[in-house]
Amino acid sequence: MAVPFRTTRRVDFADTDMAGMVHFSNFFRYMEAAEVAFLRSKGLSVAALPWEGHTLSFPRVAASCDYIKPARFEEVLDIAVRIHKIGRKSVTYAFEFFRADELIARGQISAVCCRVGTDKHIESVEIPPAIRERLEHV
Repeated sequence: MAVPFRTTRRVDFADTDMAGMVHFSNFFRYMEAAEVAFLRSKGLSVAALPWEGHTLSFPRVAASCDYIKPARFEEVLDIAVRIHKIGRKSVTYAFEFFRADELIARGQISAVCCRVGTDKHIESVEIPPAIRERLEHV
C-alpha cells in the first residue's frame, strides 16, 4: 500500500495520566480504532465478517508501540495506517502517530484470519484472495 490510510484522534482528558501525558496503554486503543477505520474503508471488519458462508474474524496476536514524544489532552493526532506485511494467514499493520508534522510514536499490530465456528471455536485459515486484494489496494 503506497499511500497510507489516515485518520485523526483528539486526545481525551481520560486518556492522560497524572503527568498530563497520554498513558502508554491508550496508544494501543488508538491503533485499534485506526485499524477498524482502515478496514471499514475497505468494506471489511476485524470481527464477525460474513464471508462465503463462513464467519471470519481477525484476532490480534501481537502488538507493540515505540514512544518518541508525549501527547497531551486536546491535541489532535494524525494516525497513518499501512500494511507492513501480509502472510498466508496473517496481516501486520504499521502505525505512525503525528502531532502536526512531528512523529511522536510508531506501532504495529499483527492479526490472524480465523474462521469462527457456531460454537465460537476459532481456527486460523488462509486470507481469502478477495480480502487480500482489498487489503493490498488503496
